[in-house]
Amino acid sequence: MSRLIQIQNPTTIRNRNRRSIAEILRRLPQKKAVDGEAKDMAATIVLLLREIYTGVEQSAVAWEKKDYWLKAERFMREWRWTIEIAADMDDVIRHDAWDLLPELLVLLYPHFGDIAVKTMTRDASLWQGAYRKLMAEPPIERTW
Repeated sequence: MSRLIQIQNPTTIRNRNRRSIAEILRRLPQKKAVDGEAKDMAATIVLLLREIYTGVEQSAVAWEKKDYWLKAERFMREWRWTIEIAADMDDVIRHDAWDLLPELLVLLYPHFGDIAVKTMTRDASLWQGAYRKLMAEPPIERTW
């Protein structure tokens, strides 16, 4: 059996997702009302934050196997905000508490300030159907 090579490692996925979220954070506040597209955009942020955290967990597990316990713990702590904000946004979306969304978006901005968005490279296909997908998944369990 040949060795399986993963082309997209957690760092690549994390960087791609951060860029996508940064672009959505530029577009979402321009929406005048919470329409279907705004719901899809917010749901996409939740799904991408979940994916980032999953990659962080994978990296931490790999470091723990090599006995890099402190590095793994520090890395998990550094990225814990992703799953916390994702859970908060998930609650907002599931309970139609859209008036709370701007507060959560403000919490996200400092984490994406280092990403320069000069041109929008993501199109609407990125978030289309994300609301329906998120609602079909179980809510995030808060275990922290």
